[in-house]
Amino acid sequence: MIFKETVIQIVSDYIAASEYYLVDVNVSTDNRISVEIDAFEGVSLDYCIGLSKHIELQFDREVEDFELEVSSAGLTEPFKVLKQYVKNIGNEVEVLSKNGLKMSGILTAADENLFTISIEKKVQLEGSKRKTIVNEDISFNYNDIKYTKYIIRFK
Repeated sequence: MIFKETVIQIVSDYIAASEYYLVDVNVSTDNRISVEIDAFEGVSLDYCIGLSKHIELQFDREVEDFELEVSSAGLTEPFKVLKQYVKNIGNEVEVLSKNGLKMSGILTAADENLFTISIEKKVQLEGSKRKTIVNEDISFNYNDIKYTKYIIRFK
């Protein structure tokens, strides 16, 4: 059996001197290995191929048969690591909290403890007849959300 920790170590060693970072590794009981990587400037197909070949060379197919998939983190998939939040600062994201509150806004900050989005709200200002759009910053603890996703908009 191939262990997830082994694959994580192999990938981490390979990407250590690059701009790439590990997003996720899954190893199923029937040795289906899936590796997701990302980078601030995007992921090239050639890099995925190189990483895939490197991982394959670390295992003997005569001893362990396996299926391997190396890919970039999906554009519409939920964020899994802090670097994905940092990469998307300035972009519009959708957040679903564990209490069921769903909102979208511009990701403005992210650190190890929390992230912040700026949302637009219409409010009635005192002395005004019309509602005015104001920006409100809302911070979330990572433990309080189900997911955060990048929103793709075609304008």
